Amino acid sequence: MKDILNCSLLPYNTFGIDVCADRFIEYSSEEELLQILPQIAQCRYLHIGGGSNLLFTGHFNGIILHSAIKGIEVVDDTTDYRFIRVGAAEVWDDVVAYCVANGFSGLENLSLIPGEVGASAVQNIGAYGVEVKDVIQKVETIDLTTGEQRMFTVGECRYGYRQSIFKQELKDRYAVTYVTYRLNKVFTPHLDYGNIRQELADKDVVTPSMVRDAIIRIRQSKLPDPKVQGNAGSFFKNPVVGREVFEKLHPLYPSMPYYELEDGVKIPAGWLIDQCGWKGKNMGRAGVNPLQALVLVNLGGATGEDVLQLCNTICEDVFQKFGIRIEPEVNII
Repeated sequence: MKDILNCSLLPYNTFGIDVCADRFIEYSSEEELLQILPQIAQCRYLHIGGGSNLLFTGHFNGIILHSAIKGIEVVDDTTDYRFIRVGAAEVWDDVVAYCVANGFSGLENLSLIPGEVGASAVQNIGAYGVEVKDVIQKVETIDLTTGEQRMFTVGECRYGYRQSIFKQELKDRYAVTYVTYRLNKVFTPHLDYGNIRQELADKDVVTPSMVRDAIIRIRQSKLPDPKVQGNAGSFFKNPVVGREVFEKLHPLYPSMPYYELEDGVKIPAGWLIDQCGWKGKNMGRAGVNPLQALVLVNLGGATGEDVLQLCNTICEDVFQKFGIRIEPEVNII
């Protein structure tokens, strides 16, 4: 177990924001987490993962909790599926690589998403037509207020677009310890989102490995490496608008990309931001990536407040031009 006072959070957020926490505690087992709970009972605390979905706007006056629970284990094997139980601290893309290498399909479209396994279940991460809720079977947790160990079925997690019960009514109450995923033995490729099919146009037979490689190439071509330039990946959620809103906008912007959903029409936030002229622009030390307008970046020495000011300005510009409210996907602390 790690227990550090006045701990720098620079290694624990991919935006590269140089702030500290009063105390940082990292546990490596469920038993260690249970030992910690009495110490945090009367304190402000925040449980984090890999820091790839966080924006700290200042010093954190309280305790930062972080899991170091690792492990990947095949726990069931049926005619159609393999089930793997994964520790919350495993790096997400390492798990995707493990599955592809072992012939388990279903996660390949989620390749190269930064972060850890625990966050995948909280955020309902998604990319290229797939959301992690599609493959989650159950989520094991510990109640940080009572110490109760509870297993959530995928239905009980109440997943929606970048949403879950862990971000709504149970926000900050439970720590994810393990996630069990249901992987397919028979590969069914998902190629109709973005330009995956174009990347694989010369392939007669498509494999999970090919899909993973194609998505890695696509992501690397337009998303900056946070080790080189601080960022949290996609900063904004793609807004879902009602059909009446879409039908008013589409004649005005016939080239506007969109995706039909059951509850409305999803419009890429990156396109909206680009149309407002923000791609490649900056406000002081915070800027918009020149290849993907959905990504805000730390140009060097930016504070969380710098990034937040840029975020708010972009949101207002999009609303003024399109009448659409876009929201941050990252957690602003």
